[in-house]
Amino acid sequence: LIPITVKRYCFALDLQPDPESIRAYEKHHEAVWPEILQTFEQAGISAMEIYRIEERLFMIMDTEDHFSLEEKAFHDAQNPFVQKWESLMWEYQVALPTAKPNEKWVLMRPIFHWKA
Repeated sequence: LIPITVKRYCFALDLQPDPESIRAYEKHHEAVWPEILQTFEQAGISAMEIYRIEERLFMIMDTEDHFSLEEKAFHDAQNPFVQKWESLMWEYQVALPTAKPNEKWVLMRPIFHWKA
């Protein structure tokens, strides 16, 4: 067996500062569409978690060694389920002030790592 190397990506994004919108956003994530989850597996995403504090979201994404952010974005742009999901989620999301035009989740830079 060949060991699989895991790459980790961390992203940040904000939500609309409205408790009702935040509840709706979290409700959508209790049952993410299976077509969306399938795109994760196909792209080589092995695990994903989203955390929230107030309006700030933090996403951790573990991927297989062959994963490419660029390839995922390319395929997502052509997938009608992803486009519909992203459009729906954008109703609740707010780009970070430092985000580039049309950028939603902003890739975070690691600054500390420790492992026993």
